[in-house]
Amino acid sequence: MAKGTKGYRRIVPSLTALVEFEAVARLSSFTSAAKELGVTQAAVSRQVRFLEETLKTRLFHRLHRSIALTSDGEALYLVVAESMQKIAGVFDRLSNSMQQKELVLASTAAFSQFRMWPRLAGVRNLQQPLSIRLNTQNFNSDLRHVEVDVAVRYGDGNWIDGTSTFLFDEEVFPVCSPSFLEWKKAPTTLAELADLPLVDSDPTYEGWMGWEEWFQAVGYRPTKLTYALRSSLYADSVQAARHGQGIALGWARIVHDLLASGELVRLPIGTYKPKDAYYVVVPHGRSITPMAATLIEWLRAEEPIM
Repeated sequence: MAKGTKGYRRIVPSLTALVEFEAVARLSSFTSAAKELGVTQAAVSRQVRFLEETLKTRLFHRLHRSIALTSDGEALYLVVAESMQKIAGVFDRLSNSMQQKELVLASTAAFSQFRMWPRLAGVRNLQQPLSIRLNTQNFNSDLRHVEVDVAVRYGDGNWIDGTSTFLFDEEVFPVCSPSFLEWKKAPTTLAELADLPLVDSDPTYEGWMGWEEWFQAVGYRPTKLTYALRSSLYADSVQAARHGQGIALGWARIVHDLLASGELVRLPIGTYKPKDAYYVVVPHGRSITPMAATLIEWLRAEEPIM
């Protein structure tokens, strides 16, 4: 046993240096790492410099007002972060007698509001109990800098800060409220649709489209669009459509329950199936625990697109 320990110490001369390096890499700041660790910035700098001298390579690019990992630094960080997460997980499991642990799930406001909340009651029916804390985001936060166990993202599945698992695909089509159809005649062509009051929102995730992009995707180029309302959040656009303000783009996985309840109506005029899809992303350095796997399977329990 002593021989093995001696061998590790020969290869890894300072675990303290690795701990402080991980904090700097995760927070992208020597100052923030020092505050988190309760030491001085100079002490953190010495530990990182010691690692660089030991490894004979630069781990960070020192920029004017920021730092960035080099390719060698990135390789070391991924391994160190994963190892520390595993160690922390064992300590947490051994020291915590509670059977239920809180899982932090990050998603957009729309996904959280329209897909997660209506389904949270189903968590109680799972064989493995889950306690979920929702972290609502408007943009993808770097998972290396936030305390998140699992994130739901829309895109191509390729992100540098985590490992992606396919969740489900998507389809985009026009939706409105029944009251809107009492006020305006239902359009029968794309040209008629373009002349009606539309509700739009700013794109927040790569691949989320607005009306102009959607019309182009379905092969129609209107000369002019009439907007009844524009909002910064897609969730607000859905609410506006629910209250009869105009026609919104319906992302099928988001508005499924509203279509099922009859609060929104799908207009059968054009539909677009993007190449991008929804993915569950687990931060690098964290393994997919049994609880996370249960959450992923629960999220994946999809209904047919209406």
